[in-house]
Amino acid sequence: MLNEGKVIEVNKEQIAIVGVENWGNPPFKQYGDLQKALRQVRQVPFKVLLSHDPSHWAEEVVKTTDIALTLSGHTHGMQAGIRLKNRKWSPIKYKYEHWAGLYAEGKKHLYVNRGLGWLGFPGRLGMRPEITCIDFEK
Repeated sequence: MLNEGKVIEVNKEQIAIVGVENWGNPPFKQYGDLQKALRQVRQVPFKVLLSHDPSHWAEEVVKTTDIALTLSGHTHGMQAGIRLKNRKWSPIKYKYEHWAGLYAEGKKHLYVNRGLGWLGFPGRLGMRPEITCIDFEK
């Protein structure tokens, strides 16, 4: 989805899926236009945003929208990390505040998926690949 929103309706219940082009902090470009993407779905009360870079959530989504859930990736958890019980650490935390898992601010949520692939180093150390399944309940 390139700066657009679509409505999905099942049994008279609606959910908006909103997608933006890349939006990132330098050196990554900010092509995403969230306000343009929201134009077609403003009336839908529950919105899910697909935004590749999780920094978009804190910079623009939380402050200016009513989007309930943002789904991001981008960091791959830097393909290296440690998880012990409820604690997690990766060197990517020094670049991204939100880099893996679920985050919340009020009623707004961000889920950052660690992804399947790799960039640069062809492997992962303690940062397993991930496919996420999210169930929505009313």
